[in-house]
Amino acid sequence: MRLILLGPPGAGKGTQAQQLVAKYGIVQLSTGDMLRAAVKADTPLGREVGDVMARGALCPDDIVVSIVEQRIEQPDAKKGFILDGFPRTVPQAEALDGMLAKHGIALDAVIELKVDETALIRRIESRIAAMQARGEALRPDDNPDVLHRRLVAYREQTAPLIAYYRRHGVLRSVDGMAPIEEVAAHIETVLAAAPAAKAAPAPARSKAVTARSKPQIGKKSKTPAKARSTARSTSAARRKTAVAARKRVTGKAKIKAKSRAKPAKRRR
Repeated sequence: MRLILLGPPGAGKGTQAQQLVAKYGIVQLSTGDMLRAAVKADTPLGREVGDVMARGALCPDDIVVSIVEQRIEQPDAKKGFILDGFPRTVPQAEALDGMLAKHGIALDAVIELKVDETALIRRIESRIAAMQARGEALRPDDNPDVLHRRLVAYREQTAPLIAYYRRHGVLRSVDGMAPIEEVAAHIETVLAAAPAAKAAPAPARSKAVTARSKPQIGKKSKTPAKARSTARSTSAARRKTAVAARKRVTGKAKIKAKSRAKPAKRRR
């Protein structure tokens, strides 16, 4: 099973992804986790990503696409995966389609978690307060100002994915404001009703079919030749019959004309 969880920051994508991983035994591919791992490693790419995340902006497509493609190629993702936080833009979705096609796979569904932004901000503020009360470290983007900027970025850049995947027939919408258990149950329902995904590329044609479909250069097929010969014989026979009929008609006409032209003998 291969899924995308789509929704604004704080919609609960990570929570629902964990439940799906436990149920189906697939892996969660969170671009946020992968990017934060790069930041923690303090590599040049990680420092670049850290600056972008601190501003609440989106990482460049080439960085995200390369990270996701490398992750998809790993053995534990062969059985299936959930993409959390990717794609974020329509160009990324198009790049993902090409990437999946290259591997001969397709998405089973895109789950949209629909939320109310005002209620979402209150939810995030409550989460931040709870984390601070427990003494947990906050992420750089865990503050209302950054969240507001991320919501604006989501509306402008990521929300168009809803129409994109609806056109592709894989979008399924779920009320993300419901309790976690209800959201999970609704996701199960829409997945059970979703048609099975088909692999993107068409299967290769067999040699036997290819050989039959290819024209034989320099060789004539016996069946067409026989058909042509039969057609010629039939046509010739029809012509002979027509000629003979015309001759009979013409002969009868001549006999009639001759009999009318010959004077009758006078009796003595």
